[in-house]
Amino acid sequence: MKPSSRTGFTLIELMVVVAILGILAAVAIPKFSALIRKSGEGACKGSLGAIRSALSIYYSDMEGQYPDNLTALTVSGKYLSALPSAHVPDYHPATSSEQVSRISAALGDFGGWMYYDMPTDSNYGGIIINCTHTDTKGAVWTAY
Repeated sequence: MKPSSRTGFTLIELMVVVAILGILAAVAIPKFSALIRKSGEGACKGSLGAIRSALSIYYSDMEGQYPDNLTALTVSGKYLSALPSAHVPDYHPATSSEQVSRISAALGDFGGWMYYDMPTDSNYGGIIINCTHTDTKGAVWTAY
């Protein structure tokens, strides 16, 4: 008779594999959450770029005049079909299109868009993100 050969993993081998998986998970989970935050920041910055492009086209169509408010960009969908929401990850919830601060109001840390609507202002027609926190690169959101 042949001796029976046992196949399978020993308890030590299984414990080593579980330990390696635990180490990989401990490294991967924080990286994954950082990637989620970066993608949210990218979406917010992309929306800001879309609004700025629409403002630029509006400005050229109206021969040097910016709109009184950002909802003018969505009329008949010529410039934007809808005003995108501003969502600053980790600091402010997503804002609706009705939550646009105007520069005649105080600049603060409210989230959302801040539109420079005063023709006498040197930044007239500009738009920024109304948040004084920093992004993952350390830049203040109002700097974008």
